[in-house]
Amino acid sequence: MVIGVGNEYRCDDGIGPALIAALEEHWLPGVKLIVSDGEPARLIDDWADVPLAIVVDAVLCEPSTPGEFYRTDVPLDDHDHQGDPALESHPHTAGSHSLGIPDALRLGQALDRLPQRLVVYAVEAADVGFGAELSAPVGAALSRLVDAVLSELTSPLPQ
Repeated sequence: MVIGVGNEYRCDDGIGPALIAALEEHWLPGVKLIVSDGEPARLIDDWADVPLAIVVDAVLCEPSTPGEFYRTDVPLDDHDHQGDPALESHPHTAGSHSLGIPDALRLGQALDRLPQRLVVYAVEAADVGFGAELSAPVGAALSRLVDAVLSELTSPLPQ
């Protein structure tokens, strides 16, 4: 399963939906592709009990290198996910409040609704203002991100 988190009308926050659109061009039997707003309850409903969930989202970092992305194989028995760039604050909002993947992890752990394995790709954003276009550096990173996720999907799951 691949979950692309974001809002396609908030510039670089649309990297998750853009990734899903790009992956739809590939033949991926048995792989569910989902666009999500990142609301924690929906994330845990999507990823509960699947063998592998790959989540892709934009992040705002200081200092920033827009288009750079980070991969984290999330230790699901670790309740402290602070300090990892792939799990830091996300630029999107869910409803009237800002929640993200770390919140979904805590909720999923509390409810015992986690995937068997969770990999997060966080893409550094340049612009999360209103607009339907990715910034140049984030747009340029899309093909590398697609390759990374495709490689992840074709690698055997660790035992």
